Amino acid sequence: MNAIMGSGILGLAYVMAHTGVLGFSFLLLIVALLASYSVHLLLSLCIQTAVTSYEDLGLFAFGLPGKVVVAGTIIIQNIGAMSSYLLIIKTELPAAISEFLSGDHSGSWYLDGETLLIIICVAIVFPLALLPKIGFLGYTSSLSFFFMVFFALVIIIKKWSIPCPLTLNSVEQYFQISNATDDCKPKLFHFSKESAYAIPTMAFSFLCHTSILPIYCELQRPSKKRMQNVTNTAIALSFLIYFISALFGYLTFYDSVASELLQGYSKYLPHDVVVMTVKLCILFAVLLTVPLIHFPARKALMMMFFSNFPFSWIRHSLITIALNIIIVLLAIYVPDIRNVFGVVGSSTSTCLIFVFPGLFYLKLSREDFLSWKKFGAFVLLIFGILVGNFSLALIIFNWINK
Repeated sequence: MNAIMGSGILGLAYVMAHTGVLGFSFLLLIVALLASYSVHLLLSLCIQTAVTSYEDLGLFAFGLPGKVVVAGTIIIQNIGAMSSYLLIIKTELPAAISEFLSGDHSGSWYLDGETLLIIICVAIVFPLALLPKIGFLGYTSSLSFFFMVFFALVIIIKKWSIPCPLTLNSVEQYFQISNATDDCKPKLFHFSKESAYAIPTMAFSFLCHTSILPIYCELQRPSKKRMQNVTNTAIALSFLIYFISALFGYLTFYDSVASELLQGYSKYLPHDVVVMTVKLCILFAVLLTVPLIHFPARKALMMMFFSNFPFSWIRHSLITIALNIIIVLLAIYVPDIRNVFGVVGSSTSTCLIFVFPGLFYLKLSREDFLSWKKFGAFVLLIFGILVGNFSLALIIFNWINK
């Protein structure tokens, strides 16, 4: 569960607004089922090859180029994930601080998202990411899951605290909804140019595959069946939490739901104690998750370029600084979190969930090509290639036309 749940939960209500309730449900179910099946393929390959990581699986299948491609994909995925977390800090931390203040503090440095982001990264994220071992932060990933459950419960409760249509003088223009009753009716199917973000955001949200093999190989008595059951349960629970939060988030704001769900509650319920509490919980979880994601990204970089070199604090520090600079710049200059979900989800997430497991299984499995497993791997591969490229092309096309 801890490897799955993340920032993607904040973008799924926006996806539902642009796919409809039934359209969203169908797509989310398809992605969840395919994610579970791809884990099944990876575990099968782990038993056949005795590899201990996703990168080694790429090495086993296609030699050094395969390992480099997988490692590069993981690096980009982790950079995207860290950037999405920092985007949440940039947008939500100033709002959280302002809710504790009375009077007009506009223009103050402590309400400027970019300034706060830089301070947080320099004072907290970088020192924690620099440590050679931060196993104690692993406990925060368990807290993160409970915070996400708490978030989903708050979304359900607050659905009845915000009327529809929204009162025009109570919210900013971005959240205005006309008085037409149709605006307060959920759409079962709805597709627009923004629907291109749907599957990428879902793929981003269900990605846990880079953690599966290390976890499985570290078990004292590894069992493919038990590991698959645990993974299926985690994906099913994540599906439930994702669906509930997306549904009630959509039913609260309908077509005016923000691409980052918390923004709506920040604007419409700025001093609500429960909303403030869940916001602080998510900010705390996000803040301590970023250093954790630094480790696999830095490990992949070390493996790609310095695998034959002994450990060096200078190299360790420089790579950590470089990663911090990259994710901070992305968080500052990327205007919307949906862009991270869309681009990273349609490229690296689809590769890690769909393309690579299918491709590696077709390459390494000793089964007959006409077997059901290989046919499933082929379908997974084609689905990932088509959906990933099509979604990315639509997203870029939308950017060009804006």
